[in-house]
Amino acid sequence: MILIKNAKLYTMGERDFLDGGDLLVENGKVKAVGTDLPAPGAKVIDAAGKYVLPGLVDAHCHIGMWEDGMRDEGEDGNEMTGPVTPELRAIDGINPFDPNWQEALEAGVTTVATGPGSANVIGGQFVAMKTTPGPIESRLLREPLALKIAFGENPKFVYGDQKKSPSTRMATASIFRQAMIDGLAYAGKIANADADKRPDRSLAKEILALAATGKLLIKAHAHRRDDILTALRLRAEFSLNLSLEHCTEGYLIADELKRANIPVILGPILSARTKIELKNLTFRAPATLHKAGVRFAIMTDSPVIPLEYLSLEAALSVREGLPEREALLAITKNAAWAIGLEDTLGSLQPGKDADFAIYDGHPLDARVSARQVYVGGELVAER
Repeated sequence: MILIKNAKLYTMGERDFLDGGDLLVENGKVKAVGTDLPAPGAKVIDAAGKYVLPGLVDAHCHIGMWEDGMRDEGEDGNEMTGPVTPELRAIDGINPFDPNWQEALEAGVTTVATGPGSANVIGGQFVAMKTTPGPIESRLLREPLALKIAFGENPKFVYGDQKKSPSTRMATASIFRQAMIDGLAYAGKIANADADKRPDRSLAKEILALAATGKLLIKAHAHRRDDILTALRLRAEFSLNLSLEHCTEGYLIADELKRANIPVILGPILSARTKIELKNLTFRAPATLHKAGVRFAIMTDSPVIPLEYLSLEAALSVREGLPEREALLAITKNAAWAIGLEDTLGSLQPGKDADFAIYDGHPLDARVSARQVYVGGELVAER
């Protein structure tokens, strides 16, 4: 049992901030939060003057899929040989020993959603995992977490250059639509057939069936307004469980996002405008979405932005008008919610994972460091 005492404690839960707060941890879970908590026999850590925040959650990145400091030999995130590859699993491409994991952990990022890139209309399966050291299996939270799909420039350019479909946005939507129809058909055959009459097993169609019936989250890459609306149109057509990834121009149609009432995972914002789709990129987007009542997370898209700068993206959003509390939510509780893990992650509430960091100053101050990082109540990084 561990008792963190006297901290400036951001729980991101019902009791949002406690100045001089206590955090009691037992068996890897949060046991209690409050002030002057009794904890006989507990190891006491006096955090007076320090800040405690739940472990940060990056709801969309590619850590381990594009290895640090490598080119082709370490790039395993895009299988650019066919536009529909739902059977691909991130766990088979992740390098769990890449140095970026430790850098993320030391910055207080304790959970990530990582997976394939956006070259294909359907790129494969994302996974949620902790950033702690060790083999993938010891760190898994949910696998598969989601099916990655992409609209806009990326699949169009990859396959247009190969003189294949899709070379237009029309074809991208059509290919995805047919994949959902195939998934529904496969789900129907499995549900209705006798055991000896079931169709041959198909890894691709199994995942498409889960996605098409709403049992698996779909992470939809879309930057531009028209691509965002295409994703929403297809979501409505098939009643999909869908989140919007990147959503760069989403702030320009914020009312539509509010009506859709689905997770928005925004970013990377700390980035150059490297392609046409990013011409309206701005740090004012988070504040605009918040004012419209859209619930969102902020992501790094690592390696586009290194994971250790997740909190910096949040801080720069505050500079451009986002309330501080909303910025913290966007990299903790809202991020966990966006990937369906809010019940166990993202806030320091009794029963949730005891993932947190102790900072030597305000977590959104670029000058401070996470002095200690805990995952499951265990000290896993210290400086």
